[in-house]
Amino acid sequence: MLFIETTSPPPFYQSQLTPAQRTQLDKWFIGNRSQAYYLKRFEQFDKQGYLSPKWHWAAFFMTFGWLLYRKRYLDSIVYSVAGWSFIQLNITIILVAFEFLAMPFVPELYQMPTRIVIALAVWLFWSVMVARWTDAYYYRMARREIADAIEMYPRQEEAQKAHLQREGGVSQFGLALAFALFAFALFIIQVQFLPLYAKPKAQAILYEAYNMTQGAKNRVELIYQQTGHCPVDLPLTTAEQKVRLNVQTQADGVPASSCMVVATVQNISFPNRYLNGQTLIMYRIEPTDTQTTARWGCVSSLNKKQIPKRCVEN
Repeated sequence: MLFIETTSPPPFYQSQLTPAQRTQLDKWFIGNRSQAYYLKRFEQFDKQGYLSPKWHWAAFFMTFGWLLYRKRYLDSIVYSVAGWSFIQLNITIILVAFEFLAMPFVPELYQMPTRIVIALAVWLFWSVMVARWTDAYYYRMARREIADAIEMYPRQEEAQKAHLQREGGVSQFGLALAFALFAFALFIIQVQFLPLYAKPKAQAILYEAYNMTQGAKNRVELIYQQTGHCPVDLPLTTAEQKVRLNVQTQADGVPASSCMVVATVQNISFPNRYLNGQTLIMYRIEPTDTQTTARWGCVSSLNKKQIPKRCVEN
């Protein structure tokens, strides 16, 4: 699509046709959908005598779907294989070069956003280039099919019409296939790739929650030993933190205890929002006649796979 001839006259241009004949053939190929738009573009290319970049919004946002919708099935396969491979190759090359040349100078906090911005910039550049040449590409396809129709059926107008309507126009099947493939890609991302990113983030959040709760528990135990009372009014966290800590004397689902530290996960964004509201509770177990110091138990609303191992071991 990006390697289109800019010679004069344009490729496959049939100079022997009258303007009325050319317009009629264009209408048969374009079909009823967006006919006025493409006729205007085709007329511009005919008058200037060469192909030039224009702007096409549909190709900018969904080139693959547009190709299927306009019955460019083989071209859609070439685009998906060669085009996307070209994008991935360029992203890889630029990222590798940036990693060695500039990434050491980027603060660690901004390294991952920087990688994402670079990848999006390459993708945006490719999308812009494709959108600028899509109208020229479609014009070239129309002129090629019209040239084939005239060559195969030189004096058979109905046969020319049938050929152009078969090769041109739009396909509802292609549009449905594009949406189906897009939905399938989103499903694969959600099931296969999103967990690869979300799981380490979730583990880090839960690890932080356990450590904060453990630290708060040690502080509460020290105060309890000094005063003999559970410090329920002890301030431990602020509203902006990802883990809210409270000191309580009772909670649902927790064995009877004189004091406990309740950690509640909060302010977690996508894709781990499901952690919001999950709790981790460490509760004080009073010493028995054979024990000299109190122990602390641990329970959580998390499932067995998510709950920190050290909490299970307590």
